[in-house]
Amino acid sequence: MANGKQVEITEKYKKELEAELEFRKNAERERILTAIAEAKSQGDLSENADYSSAREAQSINEARITELEETLKHARIVQVVNIEIEYVALKKKMKYQICGSESNPFENKISSDSPLAKAVLGHKTGDVVYMSLENGSDTEIKIISIDE
Repeated sequence: MANGKQVEITEKYKKELEAELEFRKNAERERILTAIAEAKSQGDLSENADYSSAREAQSINEARITELEETLKHARIVQVVNIEIEYVALKKKMKYQICGSESNPFENKISSDSPLAKAVLGHKTGDVVYMSLENGSDTEIKIISIDE
């Protein structure tokens, strides 16, 4: 996120990121510093696997802290939208939750930047919209319900 691009997240996800940041800045940093101190007390650092492991954990933790701070700095809160659609050609109904960047297709949570979300947002129940597919064709989608 070094480019400062705005990221869309839900209020719930923002709180989860804030809790993780708090944990990493305090408890995890302290745990790692203790591990480094214990490894240093063992003597020769050049062949000390515990020291190397603790320093690597410190590097990973600090990188994640930076990532979390950047995400939160550029976060824009979005509302969750629940939709039910029908893929007309397939005669298949699906339910999705449109959310921010914390999408998870395995849970039918899709990003507000996804082609489906872009196709349905701004429309209402009963509307028929078209979504472009990866192969360049369009598919017809009927909005069964949309709940903001």
